[in-house]
Amino acid sequence: MSARTHIPTLMSRAGATAALTTAAVAATVLVPAMSGGAEAASPAGTALKAAAAKRGAPYQYGAAGPNRFDCSGLTQYAYKRAGKNLPRTAAAQYNRTRHIPASGRQAGDLVFFHSGRNVYHVGIYAGNNTIWHSPKPGKTVRQEKIWTNSVWYGRVS
Repeated sequence: MSARTHIPTLMSRAGATAALTTAAVAATVLVPAMSGGAEAASPAGTALKAAAAKRGAPYQYGAAGPNRFDCSGLTQYAYKRAGKNLPRTAAAQYNRTRHIPASGRQAGDLVFFHSGRNVYHVGIYAGNNTIWHSPKPGKTVRQEKIWTNSVWYGRVS
């Protein structure tokens, strides 16, 4: 066989490899929080998926699901689905997590909003500077950009 007869085979293999690489990169860009596969199987990935699955559920003060949530109720519910127990309030959840810098945050970490030393809100980090959270009365569970720099991050272990 001459080198010329191998060219179409090599070109088709190269084309298939390029197409698969392009598809993998596109999937990573479209779904950054679930790009590695390992995250989806981790408690953090499971909790993130559980929170996202509650999109549109109404806010209700003191509610921890399964159909209505306040902020810490949503995070508690999501992590319970992942086999982890969290306390009920945002401040107590902050005290229970391993504190991490913003540079080390990962999908599924908790994002704590604070004023001075007081934690007043919590959500689950979803990647791309966004969180899943239950914001306030009259609103529903949603994914939103983090709107302030007054946040701390915590990892559930």
